Amino acid sequence: MELELKNLYDDFRNANTIKAYAKIIREDALKLPHPINIMEVCGGHTHTIMKYGILQLLPENIKFVHGPGCPVCIMPKERIDHAYVLAMQRDVILVTLGDMIKVPGSNGSLQDARSRGADVRFVYSPLDCLKIAHENPQKKVIFFAIGFETTTPMTAALLDTVAKQNKVNGEAREGALGYIKNIFFHINHVTVPEAMAALISDKECNIDAFLGPAHVSVISGSKIYEEFPQDFNKPVVVSGFEPVDVMQSISMLVKQFAEGRCALEVEYKRAVTRDGNLKAQALIEKYFEKAQNFRWRGLGDIPQSGLKLRAEFDGYNAEVIYKNILPHEPIDDHKLCICGDILKGKANPPECKIFGTACKPTSPIGSCMVSSEGACAAYYKYGNLL
Repeated sequence: MELELKNLYDDFRNANTIKAYAKIIREDALKLPHPINIMEVCGGHTHTIMKYGILQLLPENIKFVHGPGCPVCIMPKERIDHAYVLAMQRDVILVTLGDMIKVPGSNGSLQDARSRGADVRFVYSPLDCLKIAHENPQKKVIFFAIGFETTTPMTAALLDTVAKQNKVNGEAREGALGYIKNIFFHINHVTVPEAMAALISDKECNIDAFLGPAHVSVISGSKIYEEFPQDFNKPVVVSGFEPVDVMQSISMLVKQFAEGRCALEVEYKRAVTRDGNLKAQALIEKYFEKAQNFRWRGLGDIPQSGLKLRAEFDGYNAEVIYKNILPHEPIDDHKLCICGDILKGKANPPECKIFGTACKPTSPIGSCMVSSEGACAAYYKYGNLL
């Protein structure tokens, strides 16, 4: 039989397996000492939960609260304004990933900038910037890098390629074949554990346990979550994205509470190890270091939660090169938008007064509605299943 893509996930969407896990969860939930709130950190998990009706399979004493694991949703308006300002420079091609192009800043979105004549492009891989740069040698190609630990290695790989092509034996080789002088970076990569710790510290956030993000953990390893059961008494199960993955992970968490345990466990063992991808981690370490603060949309400043280029690579750093024209004042969201509360798990999208009316995927006001991984987008798309 010829292997097809669906053969790889059929078993992870099997209705009988899902129902069997639902039965196990209901039985174990009877032993719970109190109701539990599980935060799924990743937007991919939110969409699985909504799309496959997992909420309807759970007993009333198990609730989900939606977390900030959508890289587009947590981008503050002032950083979107950075992208907009850079895109409007006549000699710039601004390149970014996917949904970032639609997120509104105070001046509009990158999509708006493009309608006003800016050269804005989205790519599936940062390495596509190489082709764009070679085809447009008279332009500055600025890669507006976004994402968690999952996408950071791709940005580091692009910078590594550029840096190596520009040097031979440690010396710059301008004019040599393959020399790239027109690729620059605006770094907006953030890291998950610091945000999880900040949410736990927020007394208004009622979180009992976490579903750990899958793809982040492939890169960083499950070790980044060890502090949560040890220091915060919050169990974590690293989960895959398919519905059977999520149901098994929920079952693992519920069983921990029923048995009075608190531990880090990995459901997604087919891809996640404790140490993660060491080669990717080394590449990240080579080019990036922790930023003192990163302002998350709706969450505020979270120390050590963002990355920045190391000082020796300032020649590639668009934030340094264009510092005199980039805005720096924090900009709040629309007064009626409650994305901040949604990202903290304090509210669900339907509680927002403009959800589905003024704020829709075709006319988003908040970032949670823009991204395909946003909680508002998930509720809007699958809300009829509730």
